[in-house]
Amino acid sequence: MAPIPIAPPFRRRGLFAAAAAGVFAPAVLRAQGAWPDRPIRMIVPWPPGGSVDTVTRIFQPRLQEVLGKPVVIENRGGASGSIGAIEAARAAPDGSTWVVVYDTQATNESVMKLPFRTLEAFAPVSLIATGPLAMVTHHTTSYRSFEDVVAAAKAAPDTVNYATSGVGGLSHVSTTLLQQDGGFRMVHVPYKGAGPATQDAVAGHVPLFMTNLPAVAQHLKSGLLRPLGVTTRQESRHVPGTKPFAEQGFGNFEAVTWWAMLGRAGTPAPIVERMHAALTQVLNEPAVKSKIEEQGADIVASGPEQCGSFLAAEIEKWGAVIRKAGITADS
Repeated sequence: MAPIPIAPPFRRRGLFAAAAAGVFAPAVLRAQGAWPDRPIRMIVPWPPGGSVDTVTRIFQPRLQEVLGKPVVIENRGGASGSIGAIEAARAAPDGSTWVVVYDTQATNESVMKLPFRTLEAFAPVSLIATGPLAMVTHHTTSYRSFEDVVAAAKAAPDTVNYATSGVGGLSHVSTTLLQQDGGFRMVHVPYKGAGPATQDAVAGHVPLFMTNLPAVAQHLKSGLLRPLGVTTRQESRHVPGTKPFAEQGFGNFEAVTWWAMLGRAGTPAPIVERMHAALTQVLNEPAVKSKIEEQGADIVASGPEQCGSFLAAEIEKWGAVIRKAGITADS
């Protein structure tokens, strides 16, 4: 697949190109001032029910009220979020299409051959929230901590199965790093999304599941699933009493899951700033903030520059792990 060209906004072809600066500049300025002047398309690159969909549907009703135009969620799932991201990367940079992504946006860049580079194809808007990943187990297993899992895996390498939402996502890559650091081997069981993996984990069909909290929060509360460790450096308030991996023999281990909103590269700065201001307002409203944080996430609502710096650091950090382990979309 050929790379997606990163075209400047409002480019015209043929005879119109020569007149673009003189004829279209006033129209561009008017469009920026009136934005949004049409319904907004919000691409969610995952099926309904996953964490990205859940988080987006919490803030979407208030966002459209603040912007004064409908915000229409479009679920474009598949290939660990890459299909929806590719669709967003092809959109016109006019502020009519945005995308909400999460941690796979950083790992996909090293795991698969994408027709774009994230930091070139997209304009960061905001790091919406961050949170821990957790290794969970069915309540009937004998595992009481991740130390028990490590002991079992060392005693019988390549026999302990763990599920994730897919190959190359942060859940997979971070568990790979744990194995590299700890000198043990488990068997990865990738699913096509957190929904199917959660169903099998709750049914006891797979003994271990590394996931973000929105996928399993209700099952942790009910006691069907038991948390064995979290990927934050310190204990997470969302999973009280659960030791971080850093306190279970893994030094300074940390892997933060996250959600972010991106626009198309080339979207006029005033439009990006307007979207950022509206999103920040909504995310900090008590009703919206509490609903998202109930899912096991912490609101960040960063600025575009901070969001871009965070994305760059995540791409670099996890790219090194992926290359060392030889992880590919087909592995």
